[in-house]
Amino acid sequence: RWVLSLECKGSRNFMSALRRAVEVDFKDKDKHKSQGLYVLTTGIPDQETHTISAYVAEACSGLDLQLHVCLFSVTQGTDSSGIIPACYATPRETASAFKEIVQAASGRFHWFGEAGIFESDDITSIISEMEKAKNYSQKCAFLVESLKQRS
Repeated sequence: RWVLSLECKGSRNFMSALRRAVEVDFKDKDKHKSQGLYVLTTGIPDQETHTISAYVAEACSGLDLQLHVCLFSVTQGTDSSGIIPACYATPRETASAFKEIVQAASGRFHWFGEAGIFESDDITSIISEMEKAKNYSQKCAFLVESLKQRS
């Protein structure tokens, strides 16, 4: 419920927010087995991707801390909710930057928009698991069929 009372404000200073979350807000991090930090964003960070990736890799090493990113791409132009699209990078460049950052933190990346899901590590993982199950099922069916033919 408290999320509903929040308002969008601030800047694109991604590193400042990330440092605060990791170095200040995770005071009791030793008491927890694992923790996740979720970034909900519509645009590219204002710092270089490699700088953020290096910081994230260092901050997450030794901890079971994962950084996950949910990127929402708005349709170009104005948006009725007042969200301003990123003006410094294309949606594809923004997605690539966050994918690199997430990989440094062993996290997950999700990219969606008004039209639906563009990319999601969770969905990719589920599809991969389903493909493995299908292949295993086909091998089992082949094995059963070959055993029937021997009898």
